[in-house]
Amino acid sequence: MTPPDRVAIVTGAGKGLGRAYALALAAKGVAVVVNNRWTDRSQPSSAASVVEEIGAAGGLAVASLEAAEAPDAGAAMVALALEHFGRLDAVVSNAGIASPTRFHRETPQAFRALMDINFYGTLSLIEAAWPILSASPAGRVIVSASSAGLHGGDGLASYGASKAALITLARSLAIEGRARNILVNAIAPYAATAMTGQDLSPEQKQRMSPDAVAPLVVWLAGPDCDVTGQTLIAGGGHLAAAYAVEAAPVNLGTAPTVAGAVHAALADDTRQNFSDAVTAFGAFLAADPKPVLD
Repeated sequence: MTPPDRVAIVTGAGKGLGRAYALALAAKGVAVVVNNRWTDRSQPSSAASVVEEIGAAGGLAVASLEAAEAPDAGAAMVALALEHFGRLDAVVSNAGIASPTRFHRETPQAFRALMDINFYGTLSLIEAAWPILSASPAGRVIVSASSAGLHGGDGLASYGASKAALITLARSLAIEGRARNILVNAIAPYAATAMTGQDLSPEQKQRMSPDAVAPLVVWLAGPDCDVTGQTLIAGGGHLAAAYAVEAAPVNLGTAPTVAGAVHAALADDTRQNFSDAVTAFGAFLAADPKPVLD
């Protein structure tokens, strides 16, 4: 077997978005570790089914059946990539769950369990892959965030918190990864999946196919990608960039009341995006805050 030029791990790849990513990567000649937990052993493995689909199309793939949040899952997936393909160039951490629950009804155990899958499962894989990606000429990491991590939502405290944590993880690792030529980005996909399909009409399901997000993931995971630390929203053939921004500071000392200063700050429509927390802090220190008038 001729060694592949690029190898990627895709978690949660037995169906939905992850399956679309794995198939699209394989169609571009990327060898793929297709990960999806195998919970019902009386049924065929969804990961193995995707591997068969890739193989039938002439691609290279191997199935990983670990649950993404298992303590050694990340290391096992990386070892599988090296054993079968001899290298690892990209990680697409897509595995996750959503369990909408009002905060007062969600137990601490349920909150932690969701964080274990959505955040710590991703962290475990990246930790295991990081030194191997450092050896790649073009290491890439893509984490699956959500608009819930950007904006929150009713009943989405745990889910939104886990996805917001991934966005900040990606931004921080992007800074550290530059010296190793590892580019790290987050995507917030909109698609008709098992999580969202029941809320969409047949026309919307067709338009919001997971296949519409896959080209972005293929590019972000490839050597031609030239962006890092970004959060990109994609779905239905549309793409948008999301940012953490700050308005210009107002002068708290000139305000008649603290409440007046807060409302003046909230009303300011200027917005600035910063490359990192240190830069944001420096800009805050250097600012000449606007006075707050009655």
